[in-house]
Amino acid sequence: MSESGRIPAALIRELRSARHVCVLTGAGISAESGVPTFRDAQSGLWEKYDPLDLATPEAFRQDPALIWRWYRWRRELVAAAIPNAGHVALARLASFVPRLTLVTQNVDGLHQRAGSADVIEFHGNLFDDRCAADGCVVDCDSVAEVPVCPGCGSNVRPGVVWFGESIPETALHHSFAAAAECDVFLSIGTSSLVFPAAGLAEIANESGATVAEINPNTTGMAAGFDYAIAGKSGTVLPELVARLEARD
Repeated sequence: MSESGRIPAALIRELRSARHVCVLTGAGISAESGVPTFRDAQSGLWEKYDPLDLATPEAFRQDPALIWRWYRWRRELVAAAIPNAGHVALARLASFVPRLTLVTQNVDGLHQRAGSADVIEFHGNLFDDRCAADGCVVDCDSVAEVPVCPGCGSNVRPGVVWFGESIPETALHHSFAAAAECDVFLSIGTSSLVFPAAGLAEIANESGATVAEINPNTTGMAAGFDYAIAGKSGTVLPELVARLEARD
């Protein structure tokens, strides 16, 4: 592992020679933009609710209007956030490598707003509206207390993956394939506790890729990685991209 807070020169060299870089981001990178993590304490009218009880298919079936009120509140919080320097640096990183696959556990769309393309959203997108019957993305009157699908009339739900639901098959396939094929894997702002996303670093490691963690607090998996850089992504990633650009 590297010394805390340093970007090793060897990692910069490996990024320069990489044909394919795979990146996994978690709640930490969005927290730097002021987006509260999912398990952060609720506020205001929502203090009495456990967020875990508001993010299940069963909760939606029982009281879809309540779930929609909560998600509209979350959408307002996230819409007020802006991409931070870490998001922007990852968008720039794509220009320094032949291929970059960006996988995120976040649902806020901040990577796309920062300029990253073809982001694999492991847990969906907070701002998508999906038909509860077949899961397709719909364009509907989301001002209604409980929007309905214009195609079939079923209730519409927020486009996120809830507890008890599977990760979308396409996201799983492409992210696991990228982890197995990449030369360098970056794990950024994630606790490495939530599977199957946490398994991507293991797949990359077992496939011979260089694996680096960037996180303010070293995770339990860091001992098995090549590098563990202690620091916020909004600080470390711009420095990493600047080093690539400078070709030092």
